[in-house]
Amino acid sequence: MKTQLSKEDLLKAYRKMREIREFEDRLHKEFATGTVPGFVHLYSGEEAVATGVCEHLNDLDRIASTHRGHGHCIAKGVDIMGMMAEIYGKKTGTCGGKGGSMHIADLDKGMLGANGIVGAGPPLIAGAALASKLRKDGSVGVVFFGDGASNQGTNFESMNMAVTLDLPMIFVLENNGYAESTSPNYSAKVGTGNIADRARGFGMPAVTVDGNDFFAVYEAAGEAIERARKGGGPTYIECKTMRYFGHFEGDAQTYRPKNEVKEARVNDCPLNRFVAAVTSEGLVDAAELEAIDKDVLALVEKSVQEAKAAPQPDLADLMTGVYVSY
Repeated sequence: MKTQLSKEDLLKAYRKMREIREFEDRLHKEFATGTVPGFVHLYSGEEAVATGVCEHLNDLDRIASTHRGHGHCIAKGVDIMGMMAEIYGKKTGTCGGKGGSMHIADLDKGMLGANGIVGAGPPLIAGAALASKLRKDGSVGVVFFGDGASNQGTNFESMNMAVTLDLPMIFVLENNGYAESTSPNYSAKVGTGNIADRARGFGMPAVTVDGNDFFAVYEAAGEAIERARKGGGPTYIECKTMRYFGHFEGDAQTYRPKNEVKEARVNDCPLNRFVAAVTSEGLVDAAELEAIDKDVLALVEKSVQEAKAAPQPDLADLMTGVYVSY
């Protein structure tokens, strides 16, 4: 393995992936107790995608997410304490407890929000990327979306606009193989089996990578983001990965082979692959990674306890944040 990442960078990337995994796995357990309101869609198994992309970004760069957005939030630097409180619907949440799991946003971090509408992200980031181009501030826009959203008209329209206007925009397709419950082999017939091929029809550079390999995602994203910052226009990155839980919490997952997830956790886990790569080459000591694991577990535990103890939003806040005031 060849990497230009420093030891500090490697530890930072691992921490982000571990934070995503522990946050989601704990939320899976908490949701089962009936104490978490609303719907929850978990990102466990896809950590290498969000982290591999967002490690190249800063607070000026903007991202748009999906209904499965916790991983993107964490990778972009949104506060975990505020996120957990938001999911519990508490006043101390990132959005005051009024958005919940599918609507976490933090504009200060360039996180334009998770979104329950499939395919809603591409137009938002097309607008953000256009603003970046007009401001000439060197920032970029990144939209994360799934294989289901890849069939939405909003996605095709945004690809056309991004190419036509040479927008500094990166399309990141998280192809986890099922959309909600349907394989893209059925819903998106492309000759090579790679949905990224569609982007080439718009004249856009496109690549398909192993979404469970942090370094593959990091390299592809770095090239695309650098090109966008220099005025080279948009890029489409398809990351083939897998979600370990159902489309939503409570999904019976009858559409999946019985041992698929169990085997993936053992043989193709993004975190395990990262650990094996960096420790086998002596880039990072196993003890340092274990210390991060312990620290992250404590952080997630604290976020849950504080979220449960936090107050509900005030009734007076019901109509705040609905309309923009100029």
